[in-house]
Amino acid sequence: MRRIATLALAGAATVIAMTASAGAQTTLRASHQWPGGQGDIRDEMVQIIKREVEAADVGLQIQIYPGASLFKPNEQWGALTSGQLDLSAFPLDYASGRVPQFSATLMPGLVRNHERAQRLNDSPFMEEIKKTIEENNVVVIADAWLAGGFASKENCITGPDSIQGQVTRAAGPAFEQMLAAAGASISSMPSSEVYTGMQTGVLDAANTSSGSFISYRLYEQVKCLTVPGENALWFMYEPILMSKRSWDRLNEEQQQALMAAGETSEQYFAEEAQKVDQELEKVFSENGVEIARMSEDDYNAWLELAQESSYKQFAENVDGGQELIDMALEVE
Repeated sequence: MRRIATLALAGAATVIAMTASAGAQTTLRASHQWPGGQGDIRDEMVQIIKREVEAADVGLQIQIYPGASLFKPNEQWGALTSGQLDLSAFPLDYASGRVPQFSATLMPGLVRNHERAQRLNDSPFMEEIKKTIEENNVVVIADAWLAGGFASKENCITGPDSIQGQVTRAAGPAFEQMLAAAGASISSMPSSEVYTGMQTGVLDAANTSSGSFISYRLYEQVKCLTVPGENALWFMYEPILMSKRSWDRLNEEQQQALMAAGETSEQYFAEEAQKVDQELEKVFSENGVEIARMSEDDYNAWLELAQESSYKQFAENVDGGQELIDMALEVE
């Protein structure tokens, strides 16, 4: 991951829950929307950072608030930028309503597989995304890309025709535009609300990450799961982020410990992300859910539809949108 060399080592912002006495422990609050202590890969990234930072003995502690217990999923970005929240495992596209460029991190077919996701991390595309993150007073501590798939209560979703008429959750504007072009109706919500949406009949189908499919036990609600496989249309950037205001209040030793912990958590994630896809198929199959895979033709049909809808709208309506798409596509 590209490390941030230009960040100031001091600032006037306030770290949440910092004790007043000199030399005392500083407690950082970390928030995310997934269940805690149940094996979710994003929760584990935050747990690793907590363990590594506290073991470094630099006067830092981290208190983790899982399950949207501190901030609701869509509130975390504003809390980070304002300094109300210190750390978050955050799906960046959730902030695309405030920063439209972030929709590029959940653009249909832009990533396709885990290997390419790793190459994107060190590309000019991600340099530009991280520059925009920093301009909004947020620091990237660790990179993370999760694959995802489709699931439906009605039928297996493969090509675009298979989702027509279903009310679908898509996770971000770019996917919503593509799915609407395929004839789906859209109901927007964070992944933490998908189970209830399906249970109450609000949703027929959903896109979400492999990790969220498992953590939220969506196998209890769906008939068929389309796994990421070799043709993963859905990939989402879900990094560990830190408020710049909180970062600026730390000393250099504490900052170095946080970045080192971020590296450790990122390495863990890179090793485990593909295993989550395998676990997804295993868990859903064991719970009686039919498993489907997109063929090359299915994938290409979706990509053509995306280029006519979400790609086109992103290029036309987002400042620098076409340039971001071009930079991503240049990555081999």
